[in-house]
Amino acid sequence: MKEFDFSSEQLSDKLSKLKSKTASLSILRVFSFFGLIGFFVLSLSESPIWFILFFGTVAGFVYLISSYNQLKDQEAIYSSLEKMKASRDLRKSRSLKSFDPGLEFQSKSHPFSNDLDLFGDHSLFQLLNHTVSQEGKYKLASLLNSDFDLKKTAAFREAIDELSTKPGFLQAMESIGMSFYRDEKSIHSWINWLKTDEVEKSWIKLFAVLGPIGGIILTVLANLGMIPAGFYGIWVLIGMGFLGVVFGSLKKAGEEIPSRNQLKTFRYWLLELEKQEFKSDLLRNSLPRSSDSSTKPSILLEELDRLGLWIQNRLNLLYIPLNLFFWTDLLLYVRLSKWKKNHGKLVSEFPEQLAFWEMLISLGTFQYELGGKGEIINVEKGIRGLEIAHPLLKPEIAVSNDFSQDSSTSIILLTGSNMSGKTTFMRTLGINCVLVNLGLRPFAAQFGFGNFQLYTSMRNTDNLGESVSSFYAELSRIKLVIDRIEAGEEIFFLLDEILKGTNTEDRIAGSEALIRQVVDTKALGIISTHDIELADLENRISKVKNFSFHSEIHDQSIDFDYKLKEGACPSFNAHKLMELMGIRFQN
Repeated sequence: MKEFDFSSEQLSDKLSKLKSKTASLSILRVFSFFGLIGFFVLSLSESPIWFILFFGTVAGFVYLISSYNQLKDQEAIYSSLEKMKASRDLRKSRSLKSFDPGLEFQSKSHPFSNDLDLFGDHSLFQLLNHTVSQEGKYKLASLLNSDFDLKKTAAFREAIDELSTKPGFLQAMESIGMSFYRDEKSIHSWINWLKTDEVEKSWIKLFAVLGPIGGIILTVLANLGMIPAGFYGIWVLIGMGFLGVVFGSLKKAGEEIPSRNQLKTFRYWLLELEKQEFKSDLLRNSLPRSSDSSTKPSILLEELDRLGLWIQNRLNLLYIPLNLFFWTDLLLYVRLSKWKKNHGKLVSEFPEQLAFWEMLISLGTFQYELGGKGEIINVEKGIRGLEIAHPLLKPEIAVSNDFSQDSSTSIILLTGSNMSGKTTFMRTLGINCVLVNLGLRPFAAQFGFGNFQLYTSMRNTDNLGESVSSFYAELSRIKLVIDRIEAGEEIFFLLDEILKGTNTEDRIAGSEALIRQVVDTKALGIISTHDIELADLENRISKVKNFSFHSEIHDQSIDFDYKLKEGACPSFNAHKLMELMGIRFQN
């Protein structure tokens, strides 16, 4: 197979020239097809000598088809590279509406996914996802939702750092998937078929050899006039009996073998993987392998692809007479049974392995094109970072902050005026924790955290279908985090505008009770509140500290710097905001 050009330079010119070549080959292919039919008819009706030209035309026709398909594949690659460039520009500008939001992975009950915009409109999933198959998409979503595991994270980071140094490989893998993969058939059904042993019918091997030999001898003798032409019918009737034995097995195979697009994608992916030499243990151990080191995995799929092409086109008008005369189905069955026995169970593992690579390619591409460049620092307990920014904000407008919290400060009370940046800051911390857990670099100069699990309570809404109020929804989430904390887990929690669904007196009392309940546990966390009265807890509880965001109020505007400051917020802006919105207060 000719190698593809994955370069994104001068795509328009290359596409134009390629389409011209494809049109010329298409015309030649039509002429050769009609010549093939003509020579076959002459071979049967005039003289066997025409078979020489017939088989020569078949070879030419096959070559033209192969060349045409190769050019069309390259054309698809160029078109995908154009789309990838447009998608890259959209992601850089954080214009994410056109990308799959992954709504099926959104879960209100997840410890942090819903609050940190991992899925949905303008989400991290839209920024990361470059997968094409359902399996790859599910693997990426599962990793996003996974518990924190620093050991696993280190292995992924080494792998993704290495992948981000191979932009050509990343571009090739993504463009192949975008060009060819279609979810046309269930991969799971194919995997089950590959794992199922074929019932061997050894006697078929004999007739698989006799069929072509007998068909050729019969054709020669009939054309020489040595036997009556009626023997053709007898031969066909005998053959139909044998062909009927393997008909069901081949029909099942035709139904289960993936479409050519799916197999082509897998094969081209394997070809690209086979060219690479990886240093990371994770990458090396994730490579699909064959049982025989001399046979590459891509060759196994190429063999199956050829078999599948014949099997899935057995009702073709050109194939039917060949099958009836030469019993070619028997040969197909023998070859398929041998291939499946030798390689079926091994190849059944390829789809899952390649889906894992789709996930890795997504992470590596993100790291190369958009990812943070932050240094990962070791933190024994708690969390620490310098110049931490939010990845879903445009880099030119995102305001970064420094932050540090360890066991000497169990609870940070975060106060601040409306729209000053409290919630965004908490989400910035949380989503950078997720990025690090994925093996990606944080959007920070430095960032690191200890061995904890993340839990958030920010986006609590009512549910009429379940007769649940937003206040009850928040209490339910707080109960879950309390249960985990009291079970001895190390938790880092982010609670936004705590107990906002009740009156001020109960809210302050409940907030203080919760803080006292968790302050001496293994948990660390941030609690944002509008209740400035809670700031006094810093003076009464040693492990509570105040931080805040401020605003500057002018006659007709309010300015925000979105910078985290030590101490409680000295002023709030709700009154001024309401005035700016048109509410008139009576003096």
